[in-house]
Amino acid sequence: MNNGTVVKLVDVHKTYRTGEMEVRAVRGVSLEIEGGEFVALMGASGSGKSTLMNILGCLDRPTTGQYFLDAADVSKLDRDKLADIRNSKIGFVFQNFNLLPRTSARENVELPLLYGPHRLTNAELRAKADAVLASVGLSGREEHYPSELSGGQQQRVAIARALINSPEVILADEPTGNLDSGTSIEIMGAFQQLNDRGITVVMVTHEPDIATYAKRNVVMRDGMVLNDLVVSERRKATTELRKRTDEHA
Repeated sequence: MNNGTVVKLVDVHKTYRTGEMEVRAVRGVSLEIEGGEFVALMGASGSGKSTLMNILGCLDRPTTGQYFLDAADVSKLDRDKLADIRNSKIGFVFQNFNLLPRTSARENVELPLLYGPHRLTNAELRAKADAVLASVGLSGREEHYPSELSGGQQQRVAIARALINSPEVILADEPTGNLDSGTSIEIMGAFQQLNDRGITVVMVTHEPDIATYAKRNVVMRDGMVLNDLVVSERRKATTELRKRTDEHA
């Protein structure tokens, strides 16, 4: 669905209640993301960006409002149906990689396939995982365990795992938060390459320099969208990426 609306939020609110305390984490957010966009979701701690990301990832439901994913209203789905949506339509990349430590790169990438509706043979699992690992530059690392990989390589394994089910959208939560600056550039380059292939990416970040690698920045404050801007600096960021990548080569 690369030319249509993949994500649509309509007047979404999320309110948490703890005892007598009420926290309005998201307050009336309406947002559309087209297929093939690269969006950075920004804001200070407490701005509501993480809550909104949880709603986008079907990890939480809005208190009121509607969330359409690939034209289907997922706002009121039960837990099991949300799990199916997460596995088939959404790929997750986390700050802490979340790889199984005693499992090879290939087996980590295969994991979402084991919960899918289509049962694949071991040979089919291996072939599909190896192809996705190759697409993120990890040919020859299939048998390596996370402890045998650099931080950047571990994050590439996580990206491959997110891609394995050909999701509608990749959600990345602070994907460079545990990486040094050189490796962060490498990983943002990988996300740009995925986006150039037409893959929709939504990334939470609090770092303005990382956000410039996206095509669009949605800035939140106090649970609301403060700004929604097309990034004019992406060309500059891409040039800087290539320059610094060459320096690290």
